[in-house]
Amino acid sequence: MAILRFRIYWEDDDSVYRDIVIKHTHTFSDLHHEILRCFEFDNKHKATFYRSNDRWQRGKEITMEKYDKTYAAEPLLMSETTIGSEIKDTNQKFIYVYDFNKNWTFMVELINVNKEENSKITYPSCARSEGIGPSQYGTKGLISEKLAEIEEKYDLNADALLTMSEEGEETEASEDAEEETEEDSSAEEEFK
Repeated sequence: MAILRFRIYWEDDDSVYRDIVIKHTHTFSDLHHEILRCFEFDNKHKATFYRSNDRWQRGKEITMEKYDKTYAAEPLLMSETTIGSEIKDTNQKFIYVYDFNKNWTFMVELINVNKEENSKITYPSCARSEGIGPSQYGTKGLISEKLAEIEEKYDLNADALLTMSEEGEETEASEDAEEETEEDSSAEEEFK
């Protein structure tokens, strides 16, 4: 059984990505649900995959259902299409679009094929997570849970940062004052 490893990049920032391992016999519906889980999105909106080439051009569409739109070619359905049946290249690419109003777009790239199944992993699974993903309903700002965890881990809070800043300024100011006093003293001695 082939285990496929896909890297899913967020279109707006390729430093934000998730690696998903999945069996070639799983469907695109399984991949769709795992992408949403990895990026912490809900499952309330429409979605579609496009088979793609190396230049990220959209090709054959694989949708959750047939939507009210005109298709150039009849789309495949996610629940009926296995991932292995659409792998045409060793670095196969897909484009995944979720929530057609917000138009969340992710680039999906096959990065590895492994013949060995790991008995400790339940497939599909998120194998790697890099960067803070986008927030589905708004922006992840200073009150983000992940940032709060980082602040707690490194004890970074506004008071500590302010104190550090003020101490740094006071230290520099007092050093400058000491240097000026020394210079004034030596200038006065030279003058005498």
